[in-house]
Amino acid sequence: MSQARGVPLVDSHCHLDDAQFDHDREQVMERALAAGVETMMAIGTGDGPADLETAVRLADRHRFMYATIGIHPHDASKATADSFARMRDLAAHPKVLAIGEIGLDYHYDFSPRDVQRSVFEKQLELAAESGKPIVIHTREAWDDTMAILRRHWPDRTQSPGIMHCFTGDAAQAQEALDLGFHLSYGGVLTFPKAEAVRQAARITPEDRLLVETDCPYLAPVPHRGKRNEPAFVVETVRRLAEVRGVPPEAIARATTRNFQSLCLRRGSGSG
Repeated sequence: MSQARGVPLVDSHCHLDDAQFDHDREQVMERALAAGVETMMAIGTGDGPADLETAVRLADRHRFMYATIGIHPHDASKATADSFARMRDLAAHPKVLAIGEIGLDYHYDFSPRDVQRSVFEKQLELAAESGKPIVIHTREAWDDTMAILRRHWPDRTQSPGIMHCFTGDAAQAQEALDLGFHLSYGGVLTFPKAEAVRQAARITPEDRLLVETDCPYLAPVPHRGKRNEPAFVVETVRRLAEVRGVPPEAIARATTRNFQSLCLRRGSGSG
């Protein structure tokens, strides 16, 4: 499957600003377009809150590219009042579709957990003010993430955002779905030992599915261990189609439609 028989694809989460792409970024994007990936959402966490425009610059240069803005939990301790003020300004940019990736990461604890929680809550407030969807990063912090979302993201059960790179089980998937989230599946879905993730993908309603690469990380089989890139999202689509017992073009249509509904219409303020 190169283009899901002509159906356009969306990579809903890519880090094309990463230094791993410095030598061939344009060629990477050309390969994505050739593979049928006609839309990419660049994630604007970059190297931290000192440069919140990293994805916006990419989006401004390429018609097929959109952006998010956000402070990753790793960088929460670097956030300042000026960071949040700048985010409020950037949220009005026409190609900024969402606030993210934001959330909690207790695996590395690069920022203290209480600081992570505080910065997460502030960004949820900012997203609510701007009317933008949210892109959630959660690692080894599921219970705290969900508790904060219930407290600080109220009345947003109508497609409030994306659980990025979802790697939980079916019970966690249902918990997120009950809060109105879309679940975005990446390369982990293709890993041999990821049966729990595949079960989560089976129970995810068609209108809540998204796909992503999270490139340059987590390349799908058969590219596992290599640098990931947006063109490889076709492998995740192929595996997701097998898991759900449908043709790849059905997954391509659904995930593209879902992205357009959640991000392009809602995130751009046009619907």
